[in-house]
Amino acid sequence: MRFEGLIVAEFFSNIKDTLSKVTNAISGNSDREPPKDAKGNKLNSPESKAEFSTRTRDERSEYVVSEDAAPLQESEYLESEYLESEYLESEYLEPEYARYPIVNRNWQGLKRLIAWLEIEPQVTSLQTKGKELLRPGLSLLGTKSPQKSDSSELPENSASPNTQLQINTALQENSAPQENTKKRIPRRPRFWISLGVASIGGGALIYGLWILYTLDKGLPDVNDLSAFNRDGTLTIKASDNTILLQSGPATRDKLKLKEIPELLVQAFIAIEDRRFYQHRGVDYQGIVRSIVSNLIARDLVQGGSTITQQLARVVFLNQERSIRRKVREALLAQKIERELSKDQVLERYLNLVYLGSDAYGVADAALVFFSKTVDKLTLAEMATLAGLPPAPSEYSPLVNPDIAKQRRNLVLQQMQEAKVITEAEAKEAMAEPIAVKPSPPKRFKVVAPYFASYIRKELPRYVSQDALEAGGLTVETTVDLKWQKIAEQVVKNAIEVDGRRQGFEQAALVSMDTKTGEVKALVGGGNFKESEFNRATQALRQPGSTFKGLIYAAAMAAGFSPYDGYEDEPIIIDGYQPNNYGKKFSGWRSISDALTRSVNVVAVKVLMDVGFEPAIKVANDMGIKTKLSPIYSLALGSSEVNLLELTNAYGTLAAQGNFIEAHGIKRVINQRGDVIYQADFKPKRVLDKDSAAITTWMLEGVVQDGTGGPAALNDRAVAGKTGTSENVRDLWFIGYIPQVVTGVWLGNDDNYPTWGTSGTAAYNWRDFMSQAVKGMPVEKFPKLPKLEGRKGSIKAKPVEPKRIIRGMIVNEDGAIVPYNPNPQPRYREWQEPAYQEPAYEEPAYQEPAYEEPAYQEPGY
Repeated sequence: MRFEGLIVAEFFSNIKDTLSKVTNAISGNSDREPPKDAKGNKLNSPESKAEFSTRTRDERSEYVVSEDAAPLQESEYLESEYLESEYLESEYLEPEYARYPIVNRNWQGLKRLIAWLEIEPQVTSLQTKGKELLRPGLSLLGTKSPQKSDSSELPENSASPNTQLQINTALQENSAPQENTKKRIPRRPRFWISLGVASIGGGALIYGLWILYTLDKGLPDVNDLSAFNRDGTLTIKASDNTILLQSGPATRDKLKLKEIPELLVQAFIAIEDRRFYQHRGVDYQGIVRSIVSNLIARDLVQGGSTITQQLARVVFLNQERSIRRKVREALLAQKIERELSKDQVLERYLNLVYLGSDAYGVADAALVFFSKTVDKLTLAEMATLAGLPPAPSEYSPLVNPDIAKQRRNLVLQQMQEAKVITEAEAKEAMAEPIAVKPSPPKRFKVVAPYFASYIRKELPRYVSQDALEAGGLTVETTVDLKWQKIAEQVVKNAIEVDGRRQGFEQAALVSMDTKTGEVKALVGGGNFKESEFNRATQALRQPGSTFKGLIYAAAMAAGFSPYDGYEDEPIIIDGYQPNNYGKKFSGWRSISDALTRSVNVVAVKVLMDVGFEPAIKVANDMGIKTKLSPIYSLALGSSEVNLLELTNAYGTLAAQGNFIEAHGIKRVINQRGDVIYQADFKPKRVLDKDSAAITTWMLEGVVQDGTGGPAALNDRAVAGKTGTSENVRDLWFIGYIPQVVTGVWLGNDDNYPTWGTSGTAAYNWRDFMSQAVKGMPVEKFPKLPKLEGRKGSIKAKPVEPKRIIRGMIVNEDGAIVPYNPNPQPRYREWQEPAYQEPAYEEPAYQEPAYEEPAYQEPGY
């Protein structure tokens, strides 16, 4: 049984009186035999729409729930449901009345109704819920006039009209929730399908928007495109930003847009992105046009990506073929267009685009293909370059000249259609043959190769391994190219001129700023192509007497005076015998005089009084990094060092006792323009100022009156020390002025002895310095401090030898014999003497006098 809407009233007021009558009437009739029409029953008499509407609204409040109702059994409820659904399909239900309340007068259904009405407690609860669910529908019904369909009359013993109306009303309000649900049954599949589609579509939209949001938020900063370098590249620059070395896929020459010919720019725009000035990063019209053009031509004649998209791909993305990459590319292109001008986009694109044959950017390509600068290119050559980006190898004029010509002509045709050139100009350029004149890329050329190799080896000290592997680094260095060129020429001359006469084949030079520690020039050999071995940083050589400067600095720090005297005498200390040049001994000398004359015996005695440990510590603090052996010959330079660290140590003296580590890197920038390393070297006090000043004063005497004379400069004071290793294998001079320290080494890679002197090294030092410091303000060294009562800044730890033999020497036979200053020659059969390394004292260098020859008129 089913009730829809509210039809009757006045039921629950007399429900108890009529319940038994209705029950008796039902039990006396068959379910299959419907009753006769009830005469005069208002349930069968049609009502007007106005009457129905008015009565329904007036009688809704008269709904009374019976208190004696019993709950409906589950089987009965299911049967009622079946009857209700069966009636919905009845042909007697006219469509016109489908939306109005209809009473099913099936007697079996009425029986079920009476039973159901016994559920008094449940009715009360359902009444409240039904009203809530029916409230919107009731308001709608109030605006329409319902109509009644014809139905059978009730039997005489049936309920009164009021009772029937009450039944209908009660059932309507209590069955409303069920009826509302059942009315939607036919529409449930369509509803849920629509809801599912809407949910999926909405979810997909939300997910897509979220993806776009995350992609947009993750886009990199595009303002630093000018500093971009590709992965795997390394660029080393001089202090003036001149490129010294490039490795990997890097652009050597980056041009300003105004330096690039307008026709070359328009050639790229015509073939790559004709609507460049109309779109904002992504050209949707261009995508469609390129697809159509490529289909018609059955070839790749136009690309769908804009110039801005290509720039975004080069700088921030890779060649991965995925939707995600294309979306990021489009988003990046739009971001680039928002933050950069069209001219900035063009400039960066033309400097970064790969054009084949290791050429990156139009400037490099002009050199590689035509050995020209961009301003010298012809129209045909410009069109050739503009046609390369889609397939640089296939369209290369060096690889496929015929295909390159076809591509070039296509570019010219596009330029003509874009009205960049005239038809006549296009035809003239098309008629030209492909003429190439290849040259190696500039990035393969290295300036200051020894300095650049030094920088590459130093880089891992300051940059992580991950950053090195990622590449794209730009290294800004300290080298002064003017000084570097002077140094390279000095080294070349030393080898070619002095080396031939004095038996050495290699030379090295290092020069650095004493106040900052910056290496201004570094040359590690005569020819980098022949030998990449860097003798300024990699070669470990005995410094000879050059090391004495550090030993005497330690003595001054220990409180010694430059006027302290030591006897220059034959002496054997624990089996070691220091010898002077020619095995000559000069008696008592001051420390200062012994340093000027490079007396070996006094240097060893001073080391013994200072002690191995303090002397080695001072040398290390001043810049010596290699291991120094605590032996007596340390005073004479027996421990090997390299030129750079020895020069750095003398720089500490020039800086008045402040050590600043020698370095060639100012800062390192990654491919995004971020500074990942910035040099920040601070001076460190390792020697007190007075000790440094005294040592410098003594080293000035070496240049003024001693072995370092050839290093003297005309306009300023110089301090320094010469050095010669055993057998004259190494020739040294390390010298400085207050602002600059420079070191020179001469010798052979195989340690073969030379027949030169350390004065040659001093002379080449002066050759370099006289040019490098020309015009530099003259600064004076500190004055000699007060010596009386001066105390040392370190504590000496004198060496206590086990045995000292004075006045004795070791002769050629290895026997210890008394020293004879005037030995008599012995006449005996000659034998090959056992070789002993002689101690060498550098003779004072004297510049040969030069006399201009008298001029003679040539005869005819």
